[in-house]
Amino acid sequence: MTDTALSVLRRIAPSALLPALVYEIGNGAVAPIIALVALDEGASTGIAGLMLSLLGIGRILGDVPAAVLADRIGDRRAMSVSNAVTAACLLGALLSHSIWVLAAALTLIGACNSTFYLARQTYVSEVVPIGLRARALSTLAGAHRVGLFVGPFVGAAAISVWGTRAAFGVAMATSVATAALLLAIPNEERAGDRPPSHRGGVRAREMFASHRRLFLTLGLAVAAVGAVRAARQTVVPLWADHIGLSATATSLVFGVANAVDMSLFYPSGHVMDRLGRLWVAVPAMVLLGAGMIVLPLAHDAVALGVAAIVMSFGNGLGSGIMMTLGADAAPADGRTTFLSLWRLLGDTGQAIGPLVPAVVAGLATLALGVSVTGLLGLLAAAGLRRWVPVHAPYDAHRSPFG
Repeated sequence: MTDTALSVLRRIAPSALLPALVYEIGNGAVAPIIALVALDEGASTGIAGLMLSLLGIGRILGDVPAAVLADRIGDRRAMSVSNAVTAACLLGALLSHSIWVLAAALTLIGACNSTFYLARQTYVSEVVPIGLRARALSTLAGAHRVGLFVGPFVGAAAISVWGTRAAFGVAMATSVATAALLLAIPNEERAGDRPPSHRGGVRAREMFASHRRLFLTLGLAVAAVGAVRAARQTVVPLWADHIGLSATATSLVFGVANAVDMSLFYPSGHVMDRLGRLWVAVPAMVLLGAGMIVLPLAHDAVALGVAAIVMSFGNGLGSGIMMTLGADAAPADGRTTFLSLWRLLGDTGQAIGPLVPAVVAGLATLALGVSVTGLLGLLAAAGLRRWVPVHAPYDAHRSPFG
């Protein structure tokens, strides 16, 4: 890490990286217990599974309104509002024993997540010099991943003392703590290496119309990236169950793979800044897609672990890539609106991704479903190779592909 990069990351750590880490600890604490709480309230297995998807649905519903809110009242106030709503929803989930209250709370929390993620991405994109943008955004992505990794352990400690719903209390505490950090720590000044931007005044429909070709080419490739990344979290446990691995062995595979994933966020950003985005974007998706294609060849824990590590290496190598490409492509005027549409594409892909192997498995076999999803990853790599130099050409002349 160069001194310049270190100084920039230190400068944005209190206002961007630390709040992201604390915020995601709460999300990580809640994620494992959502289905359990729904089952305790008498929901069927299918309904409990649907509860897990409501956070993602809420994010999709909240992406565009998040931009309107942030442009109208500012990033900091928008995040403060979203944290207050999140805390209220978590309190409702903690105290209520209604499956409908839980469903509404999860949907609203997902929408509030959209506001938080969009505001932090916009902020980092504006205050960090362009030459250090990828390192900053990949480190922001790393902070999110570390928080999600730590969250379940914090939640488990609370659950062991106060019961399953205590995880909601953990998330309430982290939401309040995040709000306190945002109020106490001032934002950094905008970077001076770009023209001033103008917020608001551009509606989402107008932004899409003026950048239609970008959204329908590079944007769809980004949606495919989101789909394959989300499917990775589904196909590994499904295949582990298919070959008869125990829950303990499956958890161990996940833990090792996630450790590999988390270790790569800074090297990923360093390569993107020094050599260009394609040096990371294409290899990341090739590794992720190829690892998924060969997953059906795994018939024991070791082989499954190798395939999972290859996929996690690809996923970790691509840390921050979608945020970085979005920041590269965003216009100065209406940046927040543009990024909200960019996130909408990625979030939609993430929502659809786990359905791909499930639908194909229902029509044919699980092995085919996993392989088809892996092929989608290779198509995403091809789309990035084709469209990144056109729409987000940071150092495209230094591309490894000529």
